[in-house]
Amino acid sequence: MSTTLNISDVNVERTLPLISPRELKKELPLTDSIKGHVYDAREVIKKILSGENPRFLLIAGPCSIHDEKAAMEYAEKLALLRDKVKDSIYVVMRVYFEKPRTTTGWKGLINDPYMDGSYNMPEGLKRARRILLKINEMGLPAASEFLDPIIPQYISNLVSWAAIGARTTESQTHREMASGLSMPVGYKNGTDGSIEVALNAMKSSRSQHSFIGIDQDGYTSVVRTRGNPWGNLILRGGKNVPNYDVVSIETAVEELQKEKLNPLVIVDCSHDNSRKQYDKQTKVLKEILIQKANGNRYIVGAMLESFLFDGNQKIVPTQELKYGVSVTDACIGWDKTEEAVMEAQEALSRIQISG
Repeated sequence: MSTTLNISDVNVERTLPLISPRELKKELPLTDSIKGHVYDAREVIKKILSGENPRFLLIAGPCSIHDEKAAMEYAEKLALLRDKVKDSIYVVMRVYFEKPRTTTGWKGLINDPYMDGSYNMPEGLKRARRILLKINEMGLPAASEFLDPIIPQYISNLVSWAAIGARTTESQTHREMASGLSMPVGYKNGTDGSIEVALNAMKSSRSQHSFIGIDQDGYTSVVRTRGNPWGNLILRGGKNVPNYDVVSIETAVEELQKEKLNPLVIVDCSHDNSRKQYDKQTKVLKEILIQKANGNRYIVGAMLESFLFDGNQKIVPTQELKYGVSVTDACIGWDKTEEAVMEAQEALSRIQISG
C-alpha cells in the first residue's frame, strides 16, 4: 500500500522549463559600449561610497517598473536631467522588477509581466533585460533590488548598484547572494527601524560563502563567493518613524564605525522616512541637504520614488491603467522630481563652494 502514497510535490501544480541565463544573454547581448558604461558607473559609485568622489548619489525612479513605454519616457527625462546636474549629483535610475509583498499582490514585472496572473516569467525576464539594455544605452546607470536569488544571473551585468530590501536584509539567502554580486550593494534597515540587521548583513556579505544556485547554463550548482566589500547602509525609517534626523544618523554612523563598517549612508526619502506620504519625499531630501550644509559628511546619497505622474493606482483586471502612474507605492511626479533635483543641485553647489 505504501507504494501508492504520494509524498512528493503534493502542493506543486506543475513546473515549467526556463531559458538559461546564457541563452537570454545571447538573445539580448551586451555591447562593448554598455559593458564599459556599467563598469565605469560601478567605479564612480564605489568612489562616492568611499568618500573619494564628492558628488551626491541620487537613485530615482518608479517604485516598480510595469510599463516599458512609460519607463522609457521617464528614463529619457532623467537622462537629460542627469546631464544638467552631473557636476554635483550622480544620478542613477531606480529600475525595480521584483516586489516583496506583505501578504499577496502583484510581485513585479519579471514574475507577472502581463499583470493578469499568468506569471509568464520567461517573458518577464526578457522584458526586464530589454528595458535595462535601453536604459544603459542612454548612458543612464541602473539600480535594482534583487529579491529572488536566481534573477541576478539573468540581469545583474546591466545593474550598477543593487539594494537588499528591509524585508530581506535579515535573510541568510540574500546575504549569501549579495556576497557574490559584482556591484556595490545597499542594505536597508529592518521594517521595525532597527539598523542591527543591516549591519549584520554588511558583515556577512563581505565574507566568503558557499551556497546552492545556478550557473550560466541554468544547472543547479554550488556557488562559492569571494565576498562583496562594497556594502552601505540605507536608512528608510521603520514603523512610521523616520530615522534621517541628526541624532538617528549620528547613532547609525557610530554603530557602523564600531563594527568597522563603511560609515557613509544613503537616506531613502520614501517609506517610513516620509511617513508613507509620497509628497513628503522632497522635504526629506531638503532636510538631509541642510545637514550636509551644516557639516555632515556621512550622508552621501538619497533615494526617491518618482515617476511621470503623482500618486499610485490599483491593478483592477477590468480597468485600464493610467499611463505613467505607479501600481505599487505612490511616487512623486516628474515636475516635482525635476524641481527637487535642481534645488538639490543648487544646495550642493553652495556646499562645495563654501567647503
